Amino acid sequence: METALECIQPTADPRRATEGPRRVPTRSENVYPAAMERDGHTTIEDRLRRTRQRYTAGRRQLAEVLAGAGRPLAIPELRAAGVDQSQSSVYRNLAILEQCGVVRRLASSDDTARFELAEDLTGHHHHLVCSDCGTIEDIALSPAVESALAAAVDEARSRHDFSADAHRFELVGSCADCA
Repeated sequence: METALECIQPTADPRRATEGPRRVPTRSENVYPAAMERDGHTTIEDRLRRTRQRYTAGRRQLAEVLAGAGRPLAIPELRAAGVDQSQSSVYRNLAILEQCGVVRRLASSDDTARFELAEDLTGHHHHLVCSDCGTIEDIALSPAVESALAAAVDEARSRHDFSADAHRFELVGSCADCA
């Protein structure tokens, strides 16, 4: 079951106070197809089971909110997006989901951890990171840019005798709200 998020994210940034709260994008606004169909939930349940963990209602709720968000979210954003759990439960569930390879933690320029579903559940993508407010947005690069990145990875691999499993690309700068 896909969850559409139509929630409002509060903001503590005084520069945005007059503009109103920032809306968390829905999955339909994301650059990726829906990730949490039946197979996605089955994959998550299998990963949790391998580490003797259960796919509880709280963990399912976190996975669905992250799948629908379209970008990595901080814990306050998760709670504002409808995660109905105490903050300590959110931390605990995210830690378990991260250990099982379901969720990935991202560090941002504002020292706030943000979370997204693992790339194999959502599709390959990269990030735009705002160095002012810390927001992280998902982006999909063109096939030509991905090919150039793959060539750069191959060159680094051969020059440094390094076995690369994946690549990540982040553009750091200022988002439209902070520019």
